[in-house]
Parts: sequence; structure tokens; C-alpha cells
Amino acid sequence: MARAGLTAERVTIAGAELADEVGLDQVTMSQVARRLGVKDASLYTHVRGLEDLRGRIALLAADEKSIRIAEATSGQAGKDALLAFADAWREYAHQHPGRYTATQTPIRIDPELAAKAAGPRRAVELTYGMLRGYGLAEPDLTDAVRLLRSTFHGFVALEAAGGFAHERSPQQSWVRALDALHTLLEHWPPSREGDSA
Repeated sequence: MARAGLTAERVTIAGAELADEVGLDQVTMSQVARRLGVKDASLYTHVRGLEDLRGRIALLAADEKSIRIAEATSGQAGKDALLAFADAWREYAHQHPGRYTATQTPIRIDPELAAKAAGPRRAVELTYGMLRGYGLAEPDLTDAVRLLRSTFHGFVALEAAGGFAHERSPQQSWVRALDALHTLLEHWPPSREGDSA
């Protein structure tokens, strides 16, 4: 018998907590059911299966991360906004590794759920808004977004995998990387006509 009050949201949160503990790729429907104290079949009333659950975790994480970034960058501009944005991103990845992975992994998400989700849209708006503070316009905005995402994600992924074994602390390198990004964004090179893929 399903536990009273079981909802898609509760199943998603249980899956997200488990993902943070064991890794997103290790989450199973059976583990989530055990965590909630219900039989596996009870979950399928609320989520369609593991892929659906992963998609819901990704949307939950995108919402949480964008709220955290919005709070950190509120009232900030220029370098202050960049630092607050980057630190909030990295902190979320450290605190919620499984959820963070869901935001960076290609997952098939129910189009109806995705259309209602504010997190992914808010993340894009926050990123572009912060970069407009540097006076960037398209196509440079998109290029700069890709650079930031690559830098932030690459750093936290390598850090999580133990890839920074040098005696210099990752924090020191993080601070210098953000200084370098700020300098680059302030002196963004002009687009060249005829740039090819």
C-alpha cells in the first residue's frame, strides 16, 4: 500500500537526495521506493519510470540552482555579479552533486513538464542578463555564455573527480580563473565577419 501523501514532488525529492548521496547514474526506482517506504509499483502512479524521474530531478535542480544564483547576484553588476554567479554555481555543484549532474546531462524530459518549468528559462535569463552588464550583444552573448558554462562546469567536474592534485589549492585557481574571465569579458574581441564553425 502506498504511503499516504505520496506525490510526484515527494518522489522527485527522494530521487534527488539519493542522487546526491550515490550519484545520479546509481539511482534506481527500487532504491527510491525503499527510501520512501513503499513498493516499487507505487512510484509509477506518480512518475513514468527512471528516465522520467531523472528529468524531474533535472528540472528541480535547475530551479534550485537558478534561485540560488538569482539571490547571490541580486543588486550586483560587472565583476561582482560574475563572482557571485560563479560562486553560487560552484557551491550548488559541491552541495548537490547528483542534482548538479542532472542539470549537465542530456536527459529526455517530458515536454509538458519542461514547458511549465521556470528553472531552465530563469538560468538562461540570469546568464544573459549578467553578461549584458559587460556590454555584450549577439553573437558575442551566446559565445560568452558557452565560455562561462564550459569554464564553470569543467572546473567543478574536474574538482569533483579529484583532478586538481597540485599543491596549489583549487580555490586559488578558481579566484584567478574568475579574474581572467572578468578581464576577458571587459575586453571581448570583436566578432569577425565570415567566422566559420
